[in-house]
Amino acid sequence: MITPSPSSTPSWLPPSSNQSLVTVLGVVYVHRKTADGGDIYLTRFGLPYAAQLEVDNWYEAGWFREHREPLEGTSAVYRLPTRTVDGVSLDLVVKNCRVGEDVPVETRALLAEIAAEFNSPWEEFALVMEMRQSRFGPRELRIRTQEPLGIYVPPETMQMWQTGRSRYKINRIRARHPGIDLDILKQYWLIYRWIRGRDAVQLLQDLGVDDPHAAAGLESLTGLVTGDIGRKGYVVADMKAAHIIVEEQDLERVEQVARSGQPSEVVATTRELVASGRYSVIDYELLRRTPDREEMVKHERRQSYLDDQRDRFIPTALPSHLEQVEIFGVPYIYGHVESTGGKLWVVGRNARLFDYFLPERWRKTPSWRLSQRSEIYYTLTKDSLNLVWKESRVGETPAVAADHPLRDAILARGYNSPFEEFAIAQTMSDSGIPTVYARAIYMTGTEKVEASTDLRRYESHRDLMNSDGTPVLREDRNYVTIRGFYNGPDDWVAAHTGGLRWPLNLNEALARGVIQAPEVAQLMESTRAGVAAIGYDGSLLDGSDIIVGMHASAGPVRDAEGRTDARVSSFELIGRH
Repeated sequence: MITPSPSSTPSWLPPSSNQSLVTVLGVVYVHRKTADGGDIYLTRFGLPYAAQLEVDNWYEAGWFREHREPLEGTSAVYRLPTRTVDGVSLDLVVKNCRVGEDVPVETRALLAEIAAEFNSPWEEFALVMEMRQSRFGPRELRIRTQEPLGIYVPPETMQMWQTGRSRYKINRIRARHPGIDLDILKQYWLIYRWIRGRDAVQLLQDLGVDDPHAAAGLESLTGLVTGDIGRKGYVVADMKAAHIIVEEQDLERVEQVARSGQPSEVVATTRELVASGRYSVIDYELLRRTPDREEMVKHERRQSYLDDQRDRFIPTALPSHLEQVEIFGVPYIYGHVESTGGKLWVVGRNARLFDYFLPERWRKTPSWRLSQRSEIYYTLTKDSLNLVWKESRVGETPAVAADHPLRDAILARGYNSPFEEFAIAQTMSDSGIPTVYARAIYMTGTEKVEASTDLRRYESHRDLMNSDGTPVLREDRNYVTIRGFYNGPDDWVAAHTGGLRWPLNLNEALARGVIQAPEVAQLMESTRAGVAAIGYDGSLLDGSDIIVGMHASAGPVRDAEGRTDARVSSFELIGRH
C-alpha cells in the first residue's frame, strides 16, 4: 500500500502554480516549457519576473537583435532590457554558457594549479548561490554578485561543429555530475540581473586616470578582491579588474574626488571602497571552491548525512517537490529526479536525505565490483559517503545450472522486486536479525534494453501506483538498490571518522582463512533459523549473501560474547513460508 503525505510549498512559489519544481545541485528551480518549445529554469530571484522572462519578451529574434548591447569579454554576453510587462522592464545580462569549450591559454596561465574548465550552467548557479549565502569565512565579509534569475535552453539543436565543445570535456563534466541533463548540442543561456554601476577599468578610464596610475590601481584592486574571494573559500581562474563593479550609489563619491583631486586620489578612493567591501563581482564561469573549502564541504555533508541517517525515521519538514509514502510497510521520501527523468525512494521520513541519493552523487564516481555473480558495486560518493549499489534483477529469470540442487526452488521463487527486498530487510532488522542498511531505490529515466522474462512481480505490484498515476514497478525501467557500506552501526559510525571496517561475505572469509568452515556452517544455520522464525524462507541463502565486518588487522568483528557480527546482505531470493 502507498500512502502519500501532504507537502509544504516554498514561500516564494505561488500556491496556485502548476509549474514543476526541480532541484539540481542543491538549487531549487521552477521549470516550465517555453512558448517556443524550449525550457526555462527560474530561481527564486527570477520567479517574481516570470512574465518579463517569457522568451517572447527578451529572446524574440527581432527584439534580441535590436536591443542587445555586447559587453566586454571573449564570450557571447549581452546587456539586454526586457519588454515592459505590467509596467515593469528588467535589465538583464544574458550569457551563452561556454561549458565544454577550451579555456583560453592566457586564462589558464593566470592560475596554473587549477585545471581551468568552464562551469556547466548548473554548477555556475549552484556556486553563485552558495557564495551569496556567505556561510564560510569571515562573517563580516560578503561577496556581492548579480542575482541569478534563470537558465534558458532553446529548443534548437546545433551541429557539432557549431558548438566549439569537446566531447571529452563534456564527458568529464558528466562524470563529475552524471545525473545532470547536459546536452552537448544545446545552447544554455544564463540570465542574471544587471547591476547598475561601472566596472573598475571603465570607471578609471571615464574619470581620466592616466595609464601608470590606472595600471597600478587596477592590479591592487584585483588583489584585494581575489583575497576576499579566497577568504570566503573560492577562487576565480580569470579574476580581473573588469569583473569588479562599483555600484551606482558609490559612483558619486569617486566622481566628486575626480573633479577636484589627483589621479592618485581617485585610485585611492576606489581602493578604499573596494577594501570596505563596497563592490560586486561578475562573471562566474571559472568560479571554483578552494581545495580546503571543497574538502570542508564534503566533510560537512558527510557528517550531516550520518546524523540524518541515524535519525532517518524522525519526520522533517517536507519540500513541495517531495512526498512521504509507504510501500509494503516501509516509509520513504519519494520524488522525481528531474536531471535524469527517473524516480527515487529514500528510506525514512527525513527529507534532508533525499539529495544524497540523487544519481549525480554516486552513479559515476569510481567504483569497485564486489561480486562476480551480480552487478553490485562499492563507491565513495561525491559527498564522501561509502555506499553500495546494485542493479535489481527483478523481471529476470534466474540463471541456474541444470545440476544445481536448488534449481527448481530458485526458479519457482524468482527475484524479488526492490520494494519487496527493502520490506524484508526492515522486517528482519526490526526482529533483531542483523542486516545491511537499506537506503534508497532508484528507478532509471531511460527505458531498459532487455525484455523482462519473468513478469510475476509486475503482476503482483500492478495496484501499487505513484501519486502521478504511474506504476511503482515498471517493466520498462531498470531499478537500482542502494545500501550502506557496512562499517559499523549508524550511531557508532556517526561518532567516528577514518577507516572503520571492511566487509567480506562468508565464502570470501572462508577462502581467506579468516573464518573456519565449522563457524561458517554455524552462521549459515543460525541465520536461516532466525529468518524462518519470523515467517520467511531463507533456505535459498548461501555464503555470498551474508557478510561479516572485518577489522583492519584483527580479523572479524565480534561482540562482547565473542560472536561474529554476521549480516544478511541480499534479499532477492527470500520469500514467505
